[in-house]
Amino acid sequence: MLSIQSTERLTGGRISGDYWDLDELIKNIYEVIGDENNYYDYRGARQRILGVCLQLRKATQGECNIEFVANGIHKGIEKKKDTLAPEKNVYFSVEILYPELIFTALALNDFIDLYNEFIDNNPWNPHTTSIRKFQSLVTECLKEHLPEEHYNVFIHLMLSKSPKYFRYATQYVDILNLEYLKLTFEERKKHLGAFAIRLMVEDDEYLALKDQILATANITKHEIHELPLQMKYPEYIEW
Repeated sequence: MLSIQSTERLTGGRISGDYWDLDELIKNIYEVIGDENNYYDYRGARQRILGVCLQLRKATQGECNIEFVANGIHKGIEKKKDTLAPEKNVYFSVEILYPELIFTALALNDFIDLYNEFIDNNPWNPHTTSIRKFQSLVTECLKEHLPEEHYNVFIHLMLSKSPKYFRYATQYVDILNLEYLKLTFEERKKHLGAFAIRLMVEDDEYLALKDQILATANITKHEIHELPLQMKYPEYIEW
């Protein structure tokens, strides 16, 4: 069963599940976001989502964390069925920084709306329902740590009309990731909600960054999402 839990120092969310849980989520995301020729003005958001999918795929290949989770088998069942069976299943997990994880959950709303408009608007579509489950797990994590009023604002903004990430300057997610990493555990508990909301409102800092990127893009003739910031993530992250 897919699950997401906050890491010990509230650095991010730990996504875990067996191989098929993670593989199913990856494939459903691929289906909904479409290939690189679809939804041209959402390429930046698409690339960030694919970055998270890459981490999930690495997890299924055993490159991240491996856990052993009780599966309900016990001696009574083995005796009743006259069989031997493993009592634990192998689960894979990977940590994703909270701003990155929140952005992924939010940006998928835009792609679900696009998928519903152009591909399939069946509310019971297995691809979109799988992603909704992922989003609900992210919001449940936040609910554990946000004051009720902050959580209610977050949910209200999350459910507000899309699109939120049309031609979005996704470099802002890197800025928030690095800002968040510099916080202490106590500061993360206090400001996590503010980081979540900053990903949904175009504040002065975001608008200044986008203006700067657009000015550079006009000179270099690159797309907005193709211009990396001169930023470096730490080699080691204490989760």
